[in-house]
Amino acid sequence: MCAPQDKAHLSALEIWTVLAKEEDTPEGVEPIEWRLLTTLAVQSFEQACEKVAWYTQRWGIEVFHRTLKSGCRIEDRRLGHGDRLEACLAIDMVVAWRIYHMVKLGREVPELPCDVYFEEAEWKALVAYSTKNPVPPEQALSLREAIRMVAKIGGFLGRKSDGEPGTETLWRGLQHLDLMTDVWRVMASGP
Repeated sequence: MCAPQDKAHLSALEIWTVLAKEEDTPEGVEPIEWRLLTTLAVQSFEQACEKVAWYTQRWGIEVFHRTLKSGCRIEDRRLGHGDRLEACLAIDMVVAWRIYHMVKLGREVPELPCDVYFEEAEWKALVAYSTKNPVPPEQALSLREAIRMVAKIGGFLGRKSDGEPGTETLWRGLQHLDLMTDVWRVMASGP
């Protein structure tokens, strides 16, 4: 691929094209067709499959970046120096990853106990707040139940047509859960 005329000083770029086309789709369903361009060599079917597999991860990356922008509001940071922004971004990226990871677990393995993600104090505070009962159950609830409780705190309505909670309502719910957990720890420690 040649450089644009106004960028003649740039050298030509060697690219490969991968065509991924869905076959045998049900009647009335438009098949997926991707034309991917890459600067990485694609000289075998296995290499083409690898590039398609990488592309399938794109949506997760988009959700992660949206969480950084919408939840962490990284574009609103006014820290003045690059090193300060870098340190802040490192923390925000961990937060965004944690939220994305929770959403992914909740959709892929919702039946797991919630203590695979939440600390004991977190899920107990969550249950106590959500049920208005200060005595939490002995066993951790399912991850799906806990995620829905967090999302409801963040504004998720949980109607039949709503689907599963997304990153924004979970982000807001987790912010409240952090405060609830602090109170829970104080109350659980006793006088």
